[in-house]
Amino acid sequence: MAVPGCTQLCQWHSTLALLLLIVAPATSLPCHHLRTHDLGDVLQLLQDMAPNMTQLCDLQEPPFFPDTLLHNNLHPRQAAATALRILQHLFHTLSTNTTRQHWPAQPRSALLNTLQHHIHHLEQCLPDNAALFKGPRNPLLTINKYFRDIQRFLHAHNHSACAWDYVRREALICFQHVDRLTR
Repeated sequence: MAVPGCTQLCQWHSTLALLLLIVAPATSLPCHHLRTHDLGDVLQLLQDMAPNMTQLCDLQEPPFFPDTLLHNNLHPRQAAATALRILQHLFHTLSTNTTRQHWPAQPRSALLNTLQHHIHHLEQCLPDNAALFKGPRNPLLTINKYFRDIQRFLHAHNHSACAWDYVRREALICFQHVDRLTR
């Protein structure tokens, strides 16, 4: 038997509880599952962009992915923001006009579309990531320096096929780290 005067109040509480149950998953949906890509597909696209014949390359001081990023224990949102920054830099680097002469158009376009999709997904998940990093060990600064070094490396080697192939192999490593960060 219903308690007098409780019917309307109980319905209101039930409605409020149901609304919270519906809204909570919807607001967390963009970040619920960050791993939206199959690493194998991306690695295959990068493999498809490899040069047909191997050239001997004498590359001076190539940049390597920073070891400090491999051993950081980041909060999940920091890891996602770090992955986002890597993908943004990769997109910027791989979408330059100088890549067109060295890589086949179809795999390059597919890779750029995949990158753009993942960047958009992570941006939806992390609308404001600037406040996530404070202190001297900011991985975003390390990533910025790494990609500046990549740009300098490409410039020092006149954006040659050898230099771009090195960048392609570094992109493979970057994607593996993005995959680890978004797990």
